[in-house]
Amino acid sequence: MRDKNGLPQGIVVEVQNGDIERALRKLKKKMQNEGVLQDLKKKEFYVKPSEIRRRARGQALARMRKRNRIDEMVNKNDKTEN
Repeated sequence: MRDKNGLPQGIVVEVQNGDIERALRKLKKKMQNEGVLQDLKKKEFYVKPSEIRRRARGQALARMRKRNRIDEMVNKNDKTEN
């Protein structure tokens, strides 16, 4: 999270009625939504720029294949309805 000046801001969770377990669950959920753990995992090891490009290309291909499968299913359903 960022404050109005663009500086990093901590994640805050209040403990109400001494219920620490609930506060921990809320904290974990906020961290998951902010992507904190994913960022830490990404930064755990150095990844070469060529590897980053290779992964991005693979993800783009997967998205394209998925989109094509969905389009084929829609076209197939359109043909059977007519």
